[in-house]
Amino acid sequence: MTLNYDMTFLILVLNSLNEPETVTGEERCIIRPCKPHSYLTAGITDYAADMNIALAYLNQLDNWHDDKNILSLIYAGILRKKYKEISLRYPRQCGAMEDCITRLSKLEKSGESCPDEGAKTFGEMMGEIFVLSEDRWSDTLRAMASSLGEFIYIMDAVLDLPKDVKKHRYNPLADLKKSGRSDEYFKEILTMLIGNCTIEFEKLPLVEDVSIMRNILCSGVWAKYELEQAKKARQKGD
Repeated sequence: MTLNYDMTFLILVLNSLNEPETVTGEERCIIRPCKPHSYLTAGITDYAADMNIALAYLNQLDNWHDDKNILSLIYAGILRKKYKEISLRYPRQCGAMEDCITRLSKLEKSGESCPDEGAKTFGEMMGEIFVLSEDRWSDTLRAMASSLGEFIYIMDAVLDLPKDVKKHRYNPLADLKKSGRSDEYFKEILTMLIGNCTIEFEKLPLVEDVSIMRNILCSGVWAKYELEQAKKARQKGD
């Protein structure tokens, strides 16, 4: 229920890097109870599930603090006990999440007009999440995930920009857009960030599912962007 597709990519990377023993089978779940579905589980999937829950809890808590959304408070309450258990298992990761989400909230409240600080903060959080434990590949993983996090932050801002401007909501790219920056300018930034991510990714000794991961980095991450661009082109044509 807290599924985050960034963490799905984390599973692919860490499974390929660490090659843990896996268990497969079929099972029903709460979300899809009518029909059994295939699953694969390992220590890495358990870790990613914990990170999913931690992120969901902290995001809902942040929503409550910012907007006083009662549903967010209820959701956070449901996850609180589990989050406390996770924070004891992974104090570095949860500490980084708490710190970075707090900093991102302060940037939003201050109306920070430069996107660099927010992107770097979100990237820093992703970097810590992708490092399960310190080893010889930790620096490369951090660098890869940090660039991926910066890309995700800017991509989300680009996709949300039209509706955020319309509804007078905070968006770190709003001032750049008002100053005349084009869609092509933002695409160049995104291309640079995902390029940095891919450079670090290729340094990792990955074999299993590597073609899938390359496809995600080269194509999959652009899917929503391309849909938005196609939508804009149709509207201009009309």
